[in-house]
Amino acid sequence: MRHKTFFWFFLPTAAAMFLFIAMPIVSVLIQSVFTPHEAVLKEVETCTPLVGCTTETTIDQEATSALREAKPLGRFVGLDIYLDRGHLAVAEVAEIWRNSDSLGAFFDRLGNLPFYRAMGFTLTFTFLVTPLVILFGLMVALAVNAVHARLKGLVIFFSLLPFVITPLIGALVLFWMIDSRGIIGSAVQWLANDPGLSLKASSGMVWIALIVYGVWHAAPFAFVIFYAGLQTLPKDQVEAAQIDGATRWQQVRYVVVPHLMPLVTFVALIQLMDNFRVFEPIVGFNASAHATSLSWAIFNDLGGETRQLSSAAATSVMTIIGVAILLSPVLVRTWRDFKGKT
Repeated sequence: MRHKTFFWFFLPTAAAMFLFIAMPIVSVLIQSVFTPHEAVLKEVETCTPLVGCTTETTIDQEATSALREAKPLGRFVGLDIYLDRGHLAVAEVAEIWRNSDSLGAFFDRLGNLPFYRAMGFTLTFTFLVTPLVILFGLMVALAVNAVHARLKGLVIFFSLLPFVITPLIGALVLFWMIDSRGIIGSAVQWLANDPGLSLKASSGMVWIALIVYGVWHAAPFAFVIFYAGLQTLPKDQVEAAQIDGATRWQQVRYVVVPHLMPLVTFVALIQLMDNFRVFEPIVGFNASAHATSLSWAIFNDLGGETRQLSSAAATSVMTIIGVAILLSPVLVRTWRDFKGKT
């Protein structure tokens, strides 16, 4: 393809990426270093007969509006928002470190800060759900590929149901199931012989439920990718392994998995991005008292009457940085593999 042809072919995509990806990121980055102007206050002296004069402090609406019109971005604060208590909390972390007598106590107290509490669940969810999704997706793909041809359509249909269901609806269904009146909650109460036991009252159980839901919802995506990859598996390699006496496990390990490694990398990239931005399960489970994420923190800052746009922007920037850090090892490995092949 000639350079001129490629330029005009790629131009619409580049323009869309610039308008809908690059520009919003720049806008959020700028917003994160500015904070809204504080209201301009003025003292008004009121004098009445018999009472005398009193001084009241009120907001000077005219001066405040003029200031906001002159500097619509707000007041420049640099990295102050990133370092405050709602985010990195540098001063608070240093104080906790000085007052902690052990590393365990330090991390326990660090979990009381909102940003680190959200980061703790986000990382736990990401590093547990991502490999489990890949593992279960591969297992289901291998099982479906071995099913009789007449049953494959039905099995594939049921395997894809969790992926078809709207994430929020799926989270609500599992939320009702673990309720004390739900099938799972009632079963746990019966097994533990404790009618007052509630899975929703335990932070650990809520975390487990959220992770189980994350795997249940995303595994069909990995299954579809791996199942499509299995259809391109060279039969001569499998037959050669069978002739050499390879067991089923050895065929999967030495023939199937190496063939699917590019797809494993692709699924890992997608899942790392999605899981690091976990949001719907927390809302669906109403689990904010036990688990919060960076995306939920952004949503919380943007909600209510007093929207904290600068705080939400700073959290968004740190989320983007976190995704980039998570993806960098996979991207570096992919680049090395590409350079090795070329």
